Amino acid sequence: MDIPFEPVVLGYKVNIHLVLEYLAFFVGFRYYVYLKKKHKDHISSSNRLTIIIGAVFGAFIGSRVIGFLENPVSVSSIEQVLQLLNTKTIMGGLFGGLLGVELIKKIIGERSSSGDLFTFPLILGIAIGRVGCFLYGIHEFTYGKPTTFFTGMDLGDGVLRHPLALYELVFLGVLWKVLQAIAKRKDSVSGIVFKYFMIAYFSFRFVIEFLKPNVFLVFGLSSIQYLCILCTIYYRTTIRKLLYAD
Repeated sequence: MDIPFEPVVLGYKVNIHLVLEYLAFFVGFRYYVYLKKKHKDHISSSNRLTIIIGAVFGAFIGSRVIGFLENPVSVSSIEQVLQLLNTKTIMGGLFGGLLGVELIKKIIGERSSSGDLFTFPLILGIAIGRVGCFLYGIHEFTYGKPTTFFTGMDLGDGVLRHPLALYELVFLGVLWKVLQAIAKRKDSVSGIVFKYFMIAYFSFRFVIEFLKPNVFLVFGLSSIQYLCILCTIYYRTTIRKLLYAD
């Protein structure tokens, strides 16, 4: 199989990345519905729906803002505006969704933790999306710098590069198992699984960004890495408790 993988169906090239992106949303949501039915939800259905709406709007705005900041350019045409609106990143979506949820919860007066139920559907959705990123090769900016390491792969430009999407898939698989074990503990605190997911994933992405051929850097760091630092600050209390736990 060649990468980028662009199957032809009925004479038309299929954008496999786009197909798997939509599949990620569908499967992730269906898995969330399954978990919601399986586990008792301490949040009312109306409040849960409102929280989801807040998450969606927050994720939409956050993904576009951070996507633009990855490589800010001047906009001088309608085509560039449309391209800008289509530029997005999961990191901005996650953090924007988090802020959207927290804002909505303050507005409606909901104090219960709402993140745990979203955690595993999010991981599943991200994993499916990363398969699409890998198959799309150099057409999607999730490829790495050139490397002589044994994991190097030709992602479509004849250069052996770090397959960052595959690295992330392995990380997500390990993270799934770890968080599952934490969730099954009797002393597990509500909301802690989602917090650990955010801390672990953003920490991983901070490190992996050094392997990307970023062109827009401020003091040697990308916009994604500054977002990762911001997320660490946001969860500083949880990190402190984790580091100094007895």
